[in-house]
Amino acid sequence: MSAHLHSFADAEALAAQLAIDVSMALSQAIAARGSASLAVSGGSTPKRFFEALSSRDIAWDRVTVTLVDERFVPADNPRSNHLLVTTHLLKDKAAAAIFLPLYADVASALQAAAIATDRTADIGNPFDVAILGMGTDGHTASFFPGGNHLERAIAADTPRGVMTMDADGAGEERLTFTFTSLSDARLLILHIEGEQKKEVLARAQSGSDELDMPIRAVLNRAQSDLEIYWAP
Repeated sequence: MSAHLHSFADAEALAAQLAIDVSMALSQAIAARGSASLAVSGGSTPKRFFEALSSRDIAWDRVTVTLVDERFVPADNPRSNHLLVTTHLLKDKAAAAIFLPLYADVASALQAAAIATDRTADIGNPFDVAILGMGTDGHTASFFPGGNHLERAIAADTPRGVMTMDADGAGEERLTFTFTSLSDARLLILHIEGEQKKEVLARAQSGSDELDMPIRAVLNRAQSDLEIYWAP
């Protein structure tokens, strides 16, 4: 694989172009296979993009949306990626999309991961579009440095599906798709903003220790080319 950097003047311009590119990829998938799958990340960075994408005129009723990762918190929790996506993406035209959350109201994150793995088994083989974020610690998805299941999560022979992750930097226990679930997306995107994130990316690209900076697993071993969208 190779990584391609797409730089934009500001976050607004990035969001607009990313929405165009993702909606085009989803429409092409629908035309080719009758349906499309989209895995998105949480955090504050994708809000503008979600808003722009929600108004794109595509066959949303044939699109299944899920999350790259999630906190093990109820859907109405302010820190929930589920809440973020329903508030900013699954509205306007995109309200017609099918949404498969990762959280389930069960006793443990492990149970929720098993349910999510089963629920999403038919849509990510591979995902048509997967959009990753990156933290200043070099994590992506819920692949956190020091995570209790990090090595298994990013291993090339770990099966597709959702697993749990606990780490000091994660806050709550997490649910995350494995590296193998994400790395072969037909359109694999890393969406980052700000000079600090660009510096973190440069540091990641100049080293090889994936446990120290798990984004390196994507940079070094993803099966698909990585399209990096960045704005200051």
